Amino acid sequence: MTETEIKNIIEKQKKFFASGATLSVDFRINALRKLHSVIVRNENEINKAIKEDLGKSALESYMCETGLSLSEISYMIKHTRRFAKEHRVLTPMAQYVSRSFVKPSPYGTVLIMSPWNYPLLLTIDPLADAIAAGNTVILKPSAYSPATGKVIGNIVKECFPPEYVSVVEGGRAENSCLLEQDFDYIFFTGSQAVGREVMRRAAEHLTPVSLELGGKSPCIVDKSANLKLAARRIVFGKYLNCGQTCVAPDYIYCHADVKDDFIAQVKKEIVRQYGSNPFDNPDYGKIINEKHFNRICGLIDASKVVHGGQSRPETLQIAPTVMDNVTRDDKIMKEEIFGPVMPVMTYTHIDRLIADVNNEPHPLALYVFAEDKKLIRRVTSEVSFGGGCINDTIIHLATSNMGFGGVGASGMGSYHGKAGFDTFTHYKSIVDKKTWLDLPMRYQPYKKSNGKLIRKFLK
Repeated sequence: MTETEIKNIIEKQKKFFASGATLSVDFRINALRKLHSVIVRNENEINKAIKEDLGKSALESYMCETGLSLSEISYMIKHTRRFAKEHRVLTPMAQYVSRSFVKPSPYGTVLIMSPWNYPLLLTIDPLADAIAAGNTVILKPSAYSPATGKVIGNIVKECFPPEYVSVVEGGRAENSCLLEQDFDYIFFTGSQAVGREVMRRAAEHLTPVSLELGGKSPCIVDKSANLKLAARRIVFGKYLNCGQTCVAPDYIYCHADVKDDFIAQVKKEIVRQYGSNPFDNPDYGKIINEKHFNRICGLIDASKVVHGGQSRPETLQIAPTVMDNVTRDDKIMKEEIFGPVMPVMTYTHIDRLIADVNNEPHPLALYVFAEDKKLIRRVTSEVSFGGGCINDTIIHLATSNMGFGGVGASGMGSYHGKAGFDTFTHYKSIVDKKTWLDLPMRYQPYKKSNGKLIRKFLK
């Protein structure tokens, strides 16, 4: 898409927003209902596209993408009317007689830039939130998942006129062109490196942003944990989508007393869930492209591999891999893995573990497996992270009743449910001052008696 075409779409969206059409809550809810029905109708096409891009099975595609997208849309259909209402707040006596209220208002025309690893979910979820809040939307799916991007484009064309919601396909040139435009809000999901560039470009227009990034999310396995169940749930979370999940457990921090038993359980679970030869498992996916395949392979230290380690370049597949005796000095601990490789580090003192994790950039997620309630409270209170689970992985993002987002280097802002509506909404604080009474104490010439009244009100 050319720069002229992109500018024309944005100009039309700004005019459409200015018309006031999206302020109607009925208009928003009808748009969400149409989006829901069209996604349901196109489930088979979605499955085929995600299979082509990432090798995901139909069940995994529905569980982790289509189903979660539909759930978010349904939540917004149910709650948008309530979220969009203005609500009254208390007025201080100094403002007597007045009515104070907060009025939710859409930002305007927003840009949503989504990644390739969950190409449907991470496009549709923020889209549903932005529509519920009353915005017009430009979607920019990742060029690395072209099949899914094409399906998203078809869904959007079937649902909405381009002056309301449009999809811009393409790669870096289109990304750069979009970031030069003056949007009212930008919502970006992707890498920290690109997130920095998005924020820098947005600053030129003073455009507010949400950044959903990533990082090295730790998974702590205490000696009090149920090791068999911990292994099962960690294997699920680590190797889901071949590790290409922003909230996947990036590395394991296991208590030294149970490390060998834990690794033994992990090996059993890998075989149980993926088979003795994962490459023969039709439900085991692939790495998105050759670039990322080679990068992940380069992180594997064969001398520390205790399970897996095999790769198949022709299908861009890497077997579920476990590395033992890993330290912070290893190459695999220098960057987010985003692949099916599980490095295992050990700890003996929780104080040192907490200090070590806090010494690193704040992660998007943290997981702790333990039955020791005191340890759980310490970790969840003293470590800074976006969100996470106790005795499970991944599932904290699968609810519209909690916001999802990072902190520090793992992002800013959140979405899902009410948090998503809030992200794409500006809340106007308004005082409606009555005209039948006007207290004189604030006006000049100032009097000593008025000063006494002011001090009574303001203290």
